[in-house]
Amino acid sequence: MIELKYLNVCLVEPSVVQAHFIKQELAELGVTRVDIVNSGAAAISRLEAGPPLDVLLSALYLPDMTGTELVYQLRTSGVHTELPFILVSSETKPHVLDPIRQAGSIAILPKPFTRAQLQVALGNTLSYLNADVDRDEFESLHVEDLKVLVVDDSSTARRHIRSILEKLGFERFTEAINGREAIAALGESLFDLVVTDYNMPEIDGRELTSYIRQRSAQSTVPVLMVSSEKNEERLAAVQEAGVSAVCDKPFDTAHVKSLLAQMLKHEG
Repeated sequence: MIELKYLNVCLVEPSVVQAHFIKQELAELGVTRVDIVNSGAAAISRLEAGPPLDVLLSALYLPDMTGTELVYQLRTSGVHTELPFILVSSETKPHVLDPIRQAGSIAILPKPFTRAQLQVALGNTLSYLNADVDRDEFESLHVEDLKVLVVDDSSTARRHIRSILEKLGFERFTEAINGREAIAALGESLFDLVVTDYNMPEIDGRELTSYIRQRSAQSTVPVLMVSSEKNEERLAAVQEAGVSAVCDKPFDTAHVKSLLAQMLKHEG
């Protein structure tokens, strides 16, 4: 089990003042193994040079790229695809932050953030890193035998969802890029769990859930909706369609684990 005091952190922050503040806040929480770099290229070089990192904290606006571009480079690198990523930014526009959420960030911290907010983000990081050695709730569920349908139009988001589920012991996956593909998959195979995004082209997550509950031969399969959607009316419509649970992006790994344990035990 990795503990806070053993976390190896790389902080990507071009502002010397901000970097000093964040490093101090990390130290107050017991995190002292912190390397500071001031650009995306320097962060990539640090990753390549080693030693291995446990988490990357990055500002959004860097001198050579954005934090969004940096996290997508990591997710498509083939080497650092599962490295936890925390964004620290004063940006609030959904169209700016949604790509970070889709890329599988562990947390998005405001700038400035409180120590409590930082502690939550680091706690989620530890939950993710330790998920493969802390599976008590899943021991009796034999999740390695369960078939999971992952539905998301973003390949990066699908990869992140799978990485979390794999850490929890799931092994059997089918992927679909939207509700239409998911409906076709449901017609060909039986699934034990459906994990779907909300916003997708052609057929979205609400329409897919409605189809599963009303028209498919698998009307009782657990459906976990994952979304950055904040519109209360749309979320209410999703609930009405029959989802088993809704989970926010970025994912709180411990919360996802708890939701899945409840859903699958109830299903069993």
